[in-house]
Amino acid sequence: MSIDKPVLLGDPMSGLLASATEYMIDAGQRSVLFLDVLRRRGDQYREHMAQTAPHVLQYAAELIMDGRKLDQPVSYVLVRIVPPKDIEIDLKRRPFVVVDPRAGHGPGIGGFKADSEIGVAMKAGHSCYFIGFLPEPMPDQTIERIARAEALFVEEVIGRHPQADGKPCVIGNCQAGWAVMILASLRPELFGPVIIAGAPLAYWAGVHGKYPMRYSGGLLGGSWLTALAGDLGAGKFDGAWLVQNFENQNPSNTLWTKQYNVYSKVDTEADRYLEFERWWGGHVNLNAEEIQFIVDELFIGNNLAAGRIKMSDGQAVDLRNIRSPIVVFCSKGDNVTPPQQALHWILDLYADVDEIRAYGQTIVYTVHESVGHLGIFVSGGVAKKEHAEFSSNIDLIDVLPPGLYEATFEAKDADTANADLAIGQWVMRCEARTLDDIRAMGGNSEEDERRFATAKRVSEINLAAYRKFVQPWIKGMVTPQVAEWMRNVHPLRLQYEAFSGRNPFMSAVESVAGSVRENRKPASTDNPFLALQEQFSKQIVHALDNWRDSQEALSEAIFLAVYGSPALQATVGIDPQSSPSRRQEMSAQHREMLQARIAELKSRIADGGLREAAIRGLLYVGSARGMVDERSLEALRQVRRNSGMRLTLSQFKMLVRDQFFMLLLEREAALAAISKMLPDNTNERRAAFAAICEVLSASGEISDEVTRRLQRVAELFGVDPPERLKNVSNVAPFDPKAKAS
Repeated sequence: MSIDKPVLLGDPMSGLLASATEYMIDAGQRSVLFLDVLRRRGDQYREHMAQTAPHVLQYAAELIMDGRKLDQPVSYVLVRIVPPKDIEIDLKRRPFVVVDPRAGHGPGIGGFKADSEIGVAMKAGHSCYFIGFLPEPMPDQTIERIARAEALFVEEVIGRHPQADGKPCVIGNCQAGWAVMILASLRPELFGPVIIAGAPLAYWAGVHGKYPMRYSGGLLGGSWLTALAGDLGAGKFDGAWLVQNFENQNPSNTLWTKQYNVYSKVDTEADRYLEFERWWGGHVNLNAEEIQFIVDELFIGNNLAAGRIKMSDGQAVDLRNIRSPIVVFCSKGDNVTPPQQALHWILDLYADVDEIRAYGQTIVYTVHESVGHLGIFVSGGVAKKEHAEFSSNIDLIDVLPPGLYEATFEAKDADTANADLAIGQWVMRCEARTLDDIRAMGGNSEEDERRFATAKRVSEINLAAYRKFVQPWIKGMVTPQVAEWMRNVHPLRLQYEAFSGRNPFMSAVESVAGSVRENRKPASTDNPFLALQEQFSKQIVHALDNWRDSQEALSEAIFLAVYGSPALQATVGIDPQSSPSRRQEMSAQHREMLQARIAELKSRIADGGLREAAIRGLLYVGSARGMVDERSLEALRQVRRNSGMRLTLSQFKMLVRDQFFMLLLEREAALAAISKMLPDNTNERRAAFAAICEVLSASGEISDEVTRRLQRVAELFGVDPPERLKNVSNVAPFDPKAKAS
């Protein structure tokens, strides 16, 4: 209890009155301090938006390239992150490039905190670069121009790191994820591993009862409203509307929880709140043509994975052209980019894992259980775990054989074998998966696909009608001055301006707040009125959540009913009985190239020496586990160093891939050739086999099928197996037609 509150034993009414008095004083003081936080927020907003290049990076940055000075200017810039004094950068490690989303907010979210994507990458020894943007787009700026500019940025990074053992790892957050994927498909030679975090790529995907944002385009009649907003902005689209879309997804947080949390903990939460609001309120503009492309081609059209997007030179965007490993990070708690939207592009592109391998692609995904959309980028826990592991083990991901994997993380403890081989507090594994694992997350039925295809056609019809009958009138009436006024009176901007120091009332609040801080008297934690306040808050949140849920259920029901109508579908040209599919068939050109590659690999099965034989044997045994562990990679690194194996990471990656495909195509022939590839020197064979055992045992005990395969490799190497293998008999027979795991 507070020392200022009298405790009168045997007088409950007096005690209750004292608690009420204490609470009223505390609540009044908190109200003043909360208003002062809003004043500070408003002043912070004005200062932030007055900057030429506002951002929220927590690191010093050096400007490398200014996109405004390019032949085709864009409002994007490339900066080098200056590492703190306590961070040691290894110039031989690949650089990281973080690309921030231009989804209504300003840049910097990838380096918002010390424990961030940039922070953990630098701690792992990587140089870091950041691609950000200015609040105003350049005239005639398009998504394609931005992609071309970002290609020049990545080329510049590559040129600055000639000693790096690998091309840059590029991280695309949220909407920057699909932008990076487009660029990587157009210029695959520029990229090392690509990490896309919370990035929507399959825009129609989802499950019933969740993720209502995917219905928005259809419920609004398509993208004609996007065109209207661009015209009302005199050729610019106000990013505040995108931010408001995010806020509408969670009204209880927007209207109550975010503010209540500060009010109820005003003595401790103000700085954290203001730090986040500096980014959240940093609205930026897009050209009308940019947002129209995004909505038509991506959100409503869903054309990215289908390969229907073309550049001005006629080049089609085909995500199967990407040759670098693709890491997809998503979360079940993300209602903006749910796992289905982050992963179902894989189902659109490939029939099975063999087809993924046929394109030489490596795809790794991980699904967080609960973190929300923004938490993927700003959560310290996520940065210290998932992002830290990806940064530390990016070379492991880069040398994985082609296929589909899920990254899993296990906390290190006293029982973790060879814990010293794993960096940080987690052990990362990449476990082999199939497309059925992605399908098991749920997705659209054929009926749902027809509904979204119908919404796309309706959008095209409405947009054409708007452009013909309404757009000329709007453009004729809206001047740049009118457009600027409408941006300034947007509700999201007004809430900052209204509580800033420009409001005379808020100046008085500042003065009173100083006095309150000097005489602060918080209520005791056991004050019954505080408990009542918390209960009242929970009731408000519950009511707002129920309202949201009912609105979302109604929206889904309307969408399903309207766009599921066979009459409407037939009217706009969708066959109500069709089985729509967006999956692209393999081109004749790629099939011809694939056959040539298969023939080449088969012809080289017997080529190579001890190095090729050892990698082939290691892959054969290790594939029985169906996973790769970061401890095994570190053990392999040590073997490479100790053996003096002079291979760059790129050369080693090619060696691993060649041997993997040889086993996949002709396993028995590839195994039989091992003994012919080995030198006569028994000591060299024995050392190579010992290295295989060392790498395999790094991640735990060798048992079961791994043991049987290892025994067979020992026989092929002509060496005695370890003692624990000698008692294993009846080696399982091998089917020559079977594929490697």
